[in-house]
Amino acid sequence: MPDEGPFFHGTVADLRPGDLLTAGRRSNYRPEVVMNHVYFTALVDGAGLAAEIASELASDHPAPRVYRVEPTGPFEDDPNVTDKKFPGNPLRSYRSSDPLRVVAEVTGWTRLTSEALQVWRERLARLRTGQAGDIVN
Repeated sequence: MPDEGPFFHGTVADLRPGDLLTAGRRSNYRPEVVMNHVYFTALVDGAGLAAEIASELASDHPAPRVYRVEPTGPFEDDPNVTDKKFPGNPLRSYRSSDPLRVVAEVTGWTRLTSEALQVWRERLARLRTGQAGDIVN
């Protein structure tokens, strides 16, 4: 395993310890895409960012949530981030085709400021209109 964790996943889903996050669901960022992997990070605030983005993209803006998770199988560096943006994986971003088990909800992560959230809203709007292809720059 490339990292021993702990690991975190950001989402808007209301989950409980023992629940499994599985591949085969629609992307939070591009709902027309079905994901072959489940994505997670060893950085709690990175998972918080993912949760904030998922909340912004949902029509009813549910509360963003961060969960501590554990992989149930092998995982690898997220090539969308590490190969394209940050060689060496300083963001500690991973993916797995096997499920992630929810251990607990995390409450002490850093929320985005209103200014930072507005920047993300603009970036996401460009993504939806095909003007930008990347979430992480």
